[in-house]
Amino acid sequence: MLTLKAEIRDLNIEPNMVREAGKVPAVFYGKKEASTPIAIRQVDFLKVWKEAGESSVVTLDTSEGEKESLIQDVDLDPVTGAPRHADFYVFEKGHKVEVHLPLEFIGVSLAIKDLGGTLVKVIHELKVEAMPKDLPHNIEVDISSLNQFGDQILAKDLVLPHGVELKLNPEDVVATVAAPREEKEEEVAPVDLSTIEVEKKGKEVEDMSSTEGAEATPLTETKSE
Repeated sequence: MLTLKAEIRDLNIEPNMVREAGKVPAVFYGKKEASTPIAIRQVDFLKVWKEAGESSVVTLDTSEGEKESLIQDVDLDPVTGAPRHADFYVFEKGHKVEVHLPLEFIGVSLAIKDLGGTLVKVIHELKVEAMPKDLPHNIEVDISSLNQFGDQILAKDLVLPHGVELKLNPEDVVATVAAPREEKEEEVAPVDLSTIEVEKKGKEVEDMSSTEGAEATPLTETKSE
């Protein structure tokens, strides 16, 4: 189980000061849980976030007791990419939760490998419902069944772990294979060689006429006296 040590945060302290202290300002809340500001060591948060994502249960160890939660949202600095704030959703014990699980595409498609097709990922996340303890980190999508252009994988075709229920139209397309685009060859206008030959001969005749019509300029001698 993933656990994060969280301290109740004093709202009188500016968030930037919390970050300068190496911590991430955060908040946890839930259907029956009041919104509570907290602070978590950035190093610990990054480690757990990388492993849990937004679909695995994270236990917040606070002075008010342990809170089982999901990472609901993370605000990142647009320049550094460091987390500036995080939201944790505390769920009710004994109740199912609805989450969006990321899809991981695995396997080899013959339509892609042998025919040069392109995998089109229509859905990147799958909406499911489950008890928190049954939530997987992601859902695998095996694309080995895609053998021809136009073959599809529907939501109902996915193999879900025990206790996980699909909360999406079963007929929704998850992935398909598109045929490669045909590149049109640029049409080049045929070259009229006869025209080039005529023009060349015409130029030669003109050059010869110019030479024949020119008169030699006589040298002028100066008689010395």
